[in-house]
Amino acid sequence: MSPRMWIIVGAVFGALAVGTGAFGAHALKERLEETGKSETYEIAVRYQMYHALALVLVGLVGLQMPAPSLNVAGLCFTVGIVVFSGLLYPLALGGPKIFGAIVPIGGLSFIAGWLVLATAAFAKK
Repeated sequence: MSPRMWIIVGAVFGALAVGTGAFGAHALKERLEETGKSETYEIAVRYQMYHALALVLVGLVGLQMPAPSLNVAGLCFTVGIVVFSGLLYPLALGGPKIFGAIVPIGGLSFIAGWLVLATAAFAKK
């Protein structure tokens, strides 16, 4: 994927994080507080935003020093957002508890993305 596309994907995930966060803070506030799941929902939003910014970073780095491994980093961040945050949202709203067993795969994907990004930066002279 081109660096510009990673910037676009990151920006879209960032916009969705803002919207999802606002929805949770307003429309879902009472429900999340009653069930004690506000923190879970907030973690999902926070990690989505962090990694949306990481995708923008992948794109910006790719504009300056293109490397195929940056696509791997971007893919890892994308998978992480979808799996980690994407499963924490329904889990916070009473979704199947099995989601909690899958969420760590998203966390591992985030870690892999950061390590691949570091490797890509280190490999460039």
